[in-house]
This record gives sequence, structure tokens and C-alpha cells, in this order.
Amino acid sequence: MSFPTRPLGRSALQVLPLCFGGNVFGWTANPSTSFALLDAWLGAGMNFVDTADVYSRWVPGHEGGESERLIGQWLKKSGKRKQLVLATKLGKDMGDGKVGLHPKYIKQAVDASLQRLQTDYIDLYQTHDDDPRIPFEDVLGTLGELIQAGKVRAIGASNYSAQRLAEALDCSERHGLARFDSLQPLYNLCDRAVFEKELQPLCLERGVGVINFYALAAGFLTGKYRSTADASKSARGAKACTYLTPRGLRILDALDQVAAQHHAQPGEVAIAWLLRQPGITAPIASATSLEQLQSLVNAATLQLDAAALDLLNAASQEE
Repeated sequence: MSFPTRPLGRSALQVLPLCFGGNVFGWTANPSTSFALLDAWLGAGMNFVDTADVYSRWVPGHEGGESERLIGQWLKKSGKRKQLVLATKLGKDMGDGKVGLHPKYIKQAVDASLQRLQTDYIDLYQTHDDDPRIPFEDVLGTLGELIQAGKVRAIGASNYSAQRLAEALDCSERHGLARFDSLQPLYNLCDRAVFEKELQPLCLERGVGVINFYALAAGFLTGKYRSTADASKSARGAKACTYLTPRGLRILDALDQVAAQHHAQPGEVAIAWLLRQPGITAPIASATSLEQLQSLVNAATLQLDAAALDLLNAASQEE
């Protein structure tokens, strides 16, 4: 299947309309499943995968880097590096003082990620969290050095407030430094207010691509979690069930209605809605089975009419 590519911000990167979330690799997807998912993702015509150095340090016995290592093993085995737009992140606590965005640590972290990924360049290197302790001149200057060295093609930010993202963009312009060409915020049908109030207009105005995480609200928007009894259905069930509010149930009801009309799944409708939102470049969603992955691909082809969008917007209005 052929999808039109989209430019990521003002960078030279061209990405397909969905990004595969690599947090599952080495966590809820074992090595063989992870390899099969990556093969299928590229086989379906997609090209964009996002991970982070810290994935999946939260799992007992893991140290972080598990996802990157599996992707690196797959890259070595498949030889498909040039077909992939590969994104990763740094800055969250890796233990032993490895945290934040100090220039010295950025240089250590990128080399560690490159080694785990078994590649000599990262397409999109993102700061996983803001680090107000370090001046933007130092952060952006160091990231710019990585671009000059050929280790990184473009840079992005994750979990930044609108004010801090604007300050970073201003700093880039003022000092001629590398700029954040993407933002990775929380955004989905359940989590709308923070992004839509200030971040969305800023990204549209300043030409910053948006690759939002939790596109399916930890799986809640698939419709798999209808009561607290469903929390045990997966490792993310407890998080998904935090969306079980009157508003969340209204959203599920609207998704069910639109899905029935379009012969689709609720999760596919939720992603199709995101793809119609201004400024969204490629929502990030993950899958742990080939069936789930195919559903993500289906979402990229689903065209919602005005009535469907109106129904979803009304159901998801913040209370």
C-alpha cells in the first residue's frame, strides 16, 4: 500500500502518516514478535519508528536500552536501515546519574544509542523531557554539533510546554542554532485540552511537526477496556482504565457509532480523527500483534466525513 509522505516540520525528513511506538519492543513484544512487527510495518508501506533510550527500564530486571537493542538487532539482520526513519530520545533517568540534557551527557547518550541501534546515524533525535537547568544555547548548540557530525539528521522535543518550546525556537533563531523540527506531546480524543489550547497553534505558526504519543490513550480508545474489571487484559490495562469516566464512556460510545457506520474498529476511528487534526504529522501508536498492526494501517486509509468528526468532537469536549 502506498501512502503520501509528509515533511516533518522544516526538516528534510519525509515520514508516513503513522509512527510505530517502539516502547513495546522487549517489553510486551518479545524479540521474535518485535522483528515480525518491524518487518510487517515496512511491508505495509510505513517507514517511521520511534523509541527511546529509557525503554523499557520500568520493567523489573530491565536497565533501559532494551527497545533500542532489539531494533538494532533487526536492522543488522534485515539490512533495511535506509528504508526506516528512525527516531529515539534521551534525557529520562537511566540510572547512575545518567539523566537530563547536560552537553557532556548528550554526547554520551547519543553514542550509547547509536551503539545499541547498530547504526551510524539517527534520523530524529529528541529530548525526552525539558531540562530547565541547562540553557537552551547549550542544549541546542550541542544537538547542532551532532547534526554537523552526521550522527543526527534532525532534532525534536517531547513533553515541552508551549512557553518553553517557544523559548527554544526563539533561541534557535536568535543564535542561528539547530531548531526543534518536531514536538512529541500527549494528544488523543481523551487528552485534548493542553495540546489544543497553546501547543497546537504554536506548532502551526512556527512550522513544527507533531508526532503525538498515546494516540490510543494507552489502548483505551480501542474499546478493549469498558470496566475496571478489564484492567487485567494487558500490561497497560491499569493506565487505560484511568480513562473510565463519564466522558471517556461517551467517547467510546461515539467511536462505536462511527466505527459501525464505516465498518471499522474504534481504535481505527480514533487514529483517523487524529489524522484530520491541524498540525498533526504522524500520531504514534504501538501494536503487539500483526492483527493490531494491520488495524493501525487500516486507520491511515480511513476517511471520516464531517458528521463523524462532529460526533467525535462533541463527545470529547472537555467538561
